Amino acid sequence: MTSSREMPTPPATLMPSPAAVRRDGGDTAVKSADRVLTVLDLLAARGPSTFSEIVAALGLPNSSAHNLLHTMVRRDYLEFDPDTRTYGLGLRLWQVAQAYGGNRDLVTIARPLMQQVVDVTGETVQLARLDGVENVYLAIAESPHPMKLVSAVGERLYAHATGLGKALLSSLTDDEVRALLRGVPLPAFTPYTITDTETMITALHEIRARGYATDDEEYVIGCRCVAMAVRDESGGVVAAMSVSIPTPRHTPAIAERARVTLRDAVDELQRRLGHVAPEDAATA
Repeated sequence: MTSSREMPTPPATLMPSPAAVRRDGGDTAVKSADRVLTVLDLLAARGPSTFSEIVAALGLPNSSAHNLLHTMVRRDYLEFDPDTRTYGLGLRLWQVAQAYGGNRDLVTIARPLMQQVVDVTGETVQLARLDGVENVYLAIAESPHPMKLVSAVGERLYAHATGLGKALLSSLTDDEVRALLRGVPLPAFTPYTITDTETMITALHEIRARGYATDDEEYVIGCRCVAMAVRDESGGVVAAMSVSIPTPRHTPAIAERARVTLRDAVDELQRRLGHVAPEDAATA
């Protein structure tokens, strides 16, 4: 995932993720449908896999797994490669994904603004939304520097350990945060990761008060970032945007320039999404 000239990045969360477990629905889940989605999650995370690898990873009975995979291949949701004896995601899944436009306008509008931030700061800019206890990356504008943060669209990271995640969590009430994190382990990725719910809630109070979140080597040593929530016309938070700075390049002056530049970009993105700031509404 990285080269010697890139920021080290811990591995993406393996499926099923904590968010997926919380959405499982317990006894209300339809077993066959749940298995189909779990297979898709697994192959999206791991890439093409053999029958035995899928069965071992998901704990499926051989007979039902064979019928399940055969049906998904027949419907083109999976592809089977007879040479490697592996199953991978199929064309039909891509077609279904193209019909989903939930993030399309947001990303289309955000991309040029993200690139403007890169042009000013020289650092990587990312856009993400909250999905359970994780943030999912929607768009990335990469730094031109050889040493930079490395990530990918679609990657999931624990929200409690990232600036983007904390910016997104700050849009929830304290009770909503407690309910979301209840029973979910908060792993420590570095000595600076917040792993206690009440400590996180205190940090979120500070984020709400100042209007931005930071990640001070909480997910990976050697990388810091500043992040801000993005609101749409309804006033709800639909995403967050961040600027990531390798620690060797991080100084108070550079961090402040990144924060101000990010603030301008987020304000413009929100304006284009139809959001009216309270102070603007008061003078309208």
